[in-house]
Amino acid sequence: FPVHLDFERDIVEIQDQISKLLDLAERRGIDVSDEVSVLREKLQDLKEQTYDNLTPMEQVQVARHPERPYTLDYIERIFTDWVELHGDRNFRDDEAIVGGWARLGNRSVMIVGQQKGRDMKENLRRNFGMPHPEGYRKALRLMRQAEKFGRPVICFIDTPGAYPGIGSEERGIGEAIAFNLREMSRLKVPVLAAVIGEGMSGGALGIGVTDRILMLEHAIYSVISPEGCAAILWRSAEHKEKAATALKLTAEDLVTLGVCDEIVPEPVGGAHTDWDAAAGLLSKALEKNLGKLAKLSETKLLEQRWAKYESIGSWREE
Repeated sequence: FPVHLDFERDIVEIQDQISKLLDLAERRGIDVSDEVSVLREKLQDLKEQTYDNLTPMEQVQVARHPERPYTLDYIERIFTDWVELHGDRNFRDDEAIVGGWARLGNRSVMIVGQQKGRDMKENLRRNFGMPHPEGYRKALRLMRQAEKFGRPVICFIDTPGAYPGIGSEERGIGEAIAFNLREMSRLKVPVLAAVIGEGMSGGALGIGVTDRILMLEHAIYSVISPEGCAAILWRSAEHKEKAATALKLTAEDLVTLGVCDEIVPEPVGGAHTDWDAAAGLLSKALEKNLGKLAKLSETKLLEQRWAKYESIGSWREE
């Protein structure tokens, strides 16, 4: 059964009316095209109005939608000649991060992305998209391979955070992420990130130090989840709406703050309503940005990357 969010109630009612009319027309041979046309127009207007006025917490719900396309769904629709690579050459293959070679148009690229599961069996395999240290070490191994062959890297960010379990801590999750931050900051090839769902905490940042950060229209990117923030500041997850607003985690907020570089539009109603259209829009943005980065010299690329991160945030001396 399709998943519907609370604020989509009116949208679902009109969709149900259209379905009932079409079912009636099929059973009784009645022409309902005029009525259906009016309802579809009303549905489109309502979708546009609803999705143009989402609260930050509603944006969080859309970003986490279980029917939203994940990294492998975009890879299938945007790229050709995909060859997946496995393992960190040290401990094991972490399936919460996928990576490998592919082609974007006529350009050979290395892809690294976080991957969630569609059902319980796959979620256990992918650890709900929460990477272990070996996932970040695999990601860096692939990025260095791309650097060796002078090929750009594209990162797909979509995680509730790095896995905080005992084994993960014992194998150095904090060190693995910190090491990636340093090494990504000095990669000598263009690196591009797209936040396609939820980009939470250091788990997202571990593959997020890039020349350009794109965000899908209804994606989120934040140091902590609204629930986690509310639990720390107000001792209760009930204040998650207040936390979501304070965290400035929407694409619009982050472009204004200079953290994110570009918002990639989604189909009306969110990427989960039309995977192919969402992939088409993201593909155009990736090609455009990679084209611009490819023109830069190695020195200029590194200078601009450092300048980008040094300009984020502000402080006051007293």
